[in-house]
Amino acid sequence: MIKVSIVGSTGYAGQELLRLLARHKEVEIKHLVSRSYVGQPYREIYGNYQDIIEDTCVDNDLNRIAEDSDLIFFALPHGLASKQVNSDLLNKVKVIDLGADYRLHDLNIYTQWYESEHGSPDLLPEAVYGLPELHKDAIATSKLVANPGCYTTCSILSLMPLVVNKLIDPESIIIDAKSGVTGAGRSLSVDQLYCEVNENVKAYKLASHRHTPEIEQELSLGYGKGIQLSFTPHLIPMNRGILATCYASLTKEITEESLYQIYRQFYNEAPFVRIREKDLPQTRYVKGSNYCDIGLRKDPRTGRVIVIGALDNLLKGAAGQAVQNMNLMYNLKEEEGLDLIPPMPI
Repeated sequence: MIKVSIVGSTGYAGQELLRLLARHKEVEIKHLVSRSYVGQPYREIYGNYQDIIEDTCVDNDLNRIAEDSDLIFFALPHGLASKQVNSDLLNKVKVIDLGADYRLHDLNIYTQWYESEHGSPDLLPEAVYGLPELHKDAIATSKLVANPGCYTTCSILSLMPLVVNKLIDPESIIIDAKSGVTGAGRSLSVDQLYCEVNENVKAYKLASHRHTPEIEQELSLGYGKGIQLSFTPHLIPMNRGILATCYASLTKEITEESLYQIYRQFYNEAPFVRIREKDLPQTRYVKGSNYCDIGLRKDPRTGRVIVIGALDNLLKGAAGQAVQNMNLMYNLKEEEGLDLIPPMPI
């Protein structure tokens, strides 16, 4: 059994982690850490765990937690995990960070976009970017995995086959993405109040969203040289889900069927990427699952390709992907504990 603890267990991503891990046949849950709810039974914070989880939230004493844990998940806002994770901790346990602290390889880029000091820059070379469809082998041998963000996972998976095969002009890439409200976390914010979000759609953080360099980093690795792109996120009035519409100019004449063939081949061994041809992805087709659905259309009039990606931001965009990474780190079947069929209707 893998003995796991969750730091930040009472946020939305932490709660989803617990929901997945509680049904994972190879996992024993040791500690649910939450500084805001120390001493409080978890079922009182999330009533859906009544008669299921009897654990009480504990304080963040990592030395004590590491003594009987094999793996610690950090489900915290950026800037916090890097001040707690160090070489001594990694000598005792493996770590999966659901925050942004270890995703970017370049410390200067992290400092520029997150406007905060990194707590353990010496660990950046050790961290593996935890997108299983791209870095499966490296994840399997890593002790520190940086779980990707939700917008980034959807955007990177949607565009990577085109980038790797150099079928698009990288300077032409535009990503227009929509997210449900849980993407902002569980903390109180006026912008997330029901009356502020309901019956409204808004763009935010134009030309400045912190997931931009993460997308550029991974696509640049796939292309073989630096890529800069335009990324615009939108907040829409639903609880969960990401839909990314990606535009790019094709560099050669190619049929839509050939494009689909390239995608099918690229993701042939990716159990959680589903290629949709007859119909395009929708958030309701992936909600409550670890799937990322991808579809595309070629626009012969403009010479562009339009790729649509959809995923559940709390699962494939956070907790589900973290469990997928854990499975790889412990040589388990990639789908273990993640055999979730999206519920219909929603």
